[in-house]
Amino acid sequence: MKILTAINRFAIGLVALTILFMPTASVFAAQHYDLVILNGRVMDPETKLDAVRNVGVKDGKIAIITKEEISGKKSIDAKDHVVSPGFIDMHDHNTAAPFGQKLALRDGVTTPMELEAGVYPVDSWYAYLEGKSQTNYGASVGTIPVRETVFNPNYKSQAYGDFLYDMQKPKVTGASMKWSTQVATENQIDTIKSLLEEGLKQGAIGIGHCPGYMVSGATQQESHIAQELAAKYGVFTAVHARYSSQKPPQSGLLGIDEMMAPQAIHGGGVVIQHMTAQTLGVTPQALKMIDDAQTKGIHILAEIYPYDFGGTIAGADYLHPDNYQNNMGRDYKDIIEVSTMKPLDKARYDELVKTAPGTSVMFYNATKETVYQALAHPNTVLGSDSYPYTVRKTGEPAIAWDTPFDSVNGHPRGAGAHAKLLRLMREKKVDIPLIDGVSKMTYLIADFLEQNGVTQMAYKGRMQVGSDADITIFNPKTVRDNATMKDGGLPSTGIPYVVVNGTVVVSNSKVLRGVFPGKAIRLSEQ
Repeated sequence: MKILTAINRFAIGLVALTILFMPTASVFAAQHYDLVILNGRVMDPETKLDAVRNVGVKDGKIAIITKEEISGKKSIDAKDHVVSPGFIDMHDHNTAAPFGQKLALRDGVTTPMELEAGVYPVDSWYAYLEGKSQTNYGASVGTIPVRETVFNPNYKSQAYGDFLYDMQKPKVTGASMKWSTQVATENQIDTIKSLLEEGLKQGAIGIGHCPGYMVSGATQQESHIAQELAAKYGVFTAVHARYSSQKPPQSGLLGIDEMMAPQAIHGGGVVIQHMTAQTLGVTPQALKMIDDAQTKGIHILAEIYPYDFGGTIAGADYLHPDNYQNNMGRDYKDIIEVSTMKPLDKARYDELVKTAPGTSVMFYNATKETVYQALAHPNTVLGSDSYPYTVRKTGEPAIAWDTPFDSVNGHPRGAGAHAKLLRLMREKKVDIPLIDGVSKMTYLIADFLEQNGVTQMAYKGRMQVGSDADITIFNPKTVRDNATMKDGGLPSTGIPYVVVNGTVVVSNSKVLRGVFPGKAIRLSEQ
């Protein structure tokens, strides 16, 4: 008994010495976490967590979500703010432009992707961004740049495969409108298919297919090829549907049918991008169609931007008077030339189509009521359709990171789409719970992409231990979009912090210069 007591005393003393020299819990925590976000309202749309918690980040991952006190090397006090998964944007034509990334970050977006128009060559686009992207980035292989490559031997990309930027400088790049109007021969269709498959093998996460820009050029056969390849590689098509119309015989519903038919045959996923701009007054019927398809287990998703006007090029097929005025119920004056911000008339429209069809324009499409109802629908997600901005003084594309926000013309959606949805929910114009709105910008998108081949997305769109530390912190009472049609580049406010892969990129509402934590979102080698 005496021996046991002595041993016990020795053990107790040893424990006491260990405790004496052991780091305190706070010191350990400080060493353990790279970043802590304290006192915030943490929202995880997948598990429906909506509670005040502390978040610890380590090695680019969320390491802990807890009620307990934690500390780390860096700390953010998120009291009265929502701590959300970083916003994901499947429809961002400014993904590779430093100025575009800067605006996206101010709008809470950590992962913008160029999926509708797509890119080609795919390897060039990803190589350009490696190691110098402030956001995560991903792209599809696009039928538009592939068709231009096949039809136009004079086309030489100067923008790392980003065709929309090449179109801004046709004299330099040789870009034309052949991709829009030319009908492919059988041999050319075989080449188009081969180049699309090449892009998927190089890591493109889907196929961007835009028959709406080549109504009389692209054949239905090409739509089948795009969907067949998407199914073969287990991915999806991101679609600008063929018709922007609310009248027979070629309504927006028919454009959706064009992709759903090959989807039913071949499989794969389909994203109908900016759907209200195509379906207009028949949007309720389109949404029911998508609901019914989802009930049958078909992977189809409707994407909406929160505006009643869009942005495009003057030569877009659907702006032709036969369609825009007859089938969409609009007029020349509803089209605005971005460089001058003046409405068009017939003479100016005809001049642009003839001499400069790649000119940026904005145009009214669906009504606000239709757009807001679609945003509130449970099976829709948000996409910005951010389009290249133009520097007012020079007319050149706004690419440089330090371009002043108030010096550009362009559609406000590239600066404020996500903050606008949050504001619309606060104002009850889109009357859904806040967590559901967050889900439309995060989890619903990540889940769709994960189910359609993009395995990296299993770790995004969620506030969970083990998820990538892509985090957006916003004040639900003050967050708002500031960009307007006349001042399209004014950044959103009320989003003071944005974290990409564990690195703070926006601090106190300022995008930090020279911080590049963005990672590629791409398919694994096939």
